[in-house]
Amino acid sequence: MKLVPLASVPNPDWLRLRRVLWPEGPDAEHEQEMAQFVADPKRYGQFMACSDDGTPTGFVEVSVRSDYVNGTDTSPVAFLEGLYVVPEARRQGVARRMLAAVRAWALAQGCTELASDTQLENTLSQAVHARLGFTETERVVYFNMPLGPKNAA
Repeated sequence: MKLVPLASVPNPDWLRLRRVLWPEGPDAEHEQEMAQFVADPKRYGQFMACSDDGTPTGFVEVSVRSDYVNGTDTSPVAFLEGLYVVPEARRQGVARRMLAAVRAWALAQGCTELASDTQLENTLSQAVHARLGFTETERVVYFNMPLGPKNAA
């Protein structure tokens, strides 16, 4: 397996894997985010794992967040935005190798913590985070209240 930094767009392999992880996003939105990431390498890092024959087996995206990140003690914080490994390459150390690249990237950006999140119902992601060495810090339910004349109490 080899790990390559994703430093240019368009990149059809990266886009294809992003679509699997985040299927609700339209291609134009994915491509816009990808372009934003490669344009700011001090704030965003992204890597693709490939098999020995060059077949993409996963990707990871990380950012530096300067706003408060739940469960952390420092700022800025490296934040694992997304990690995906194709089903046939799982449980072979791909995620662990990508995370090692993320950790090295984050340290080079001056971060001392790496944070992440997942949905409460995504127990698979929670288990993967735990196997990779993350510690759960809190559980949160978000609320929203629209403001405006139609919504006055």
